[in-house]
Amino acid sequence: MAVTVSLLLVFGALLVILLRSKALSFGSAFVAVMFGFYLASSGAAPTVNQLMRAVVDALPSL
Repeated sequence: MAVTVSLLLVFGALLVILLRSKALSFGSAFVAVMFGFYLASSGAAPTVNQLMRAVVDALPSL
């Protein structure tokens, strides 16, 4: 759970930075958020979670 919250904060901060730097428009940000929302409720969610868990578990060994 802590990793999920941490990744949520990291991706949220990255989204804010992209919006402030005008590298991402509000329409594009909305599409990205909606894609993430619907991806989380789809059958692909467990696969995405496993992929992110593998990446997070591999980071300390780098």
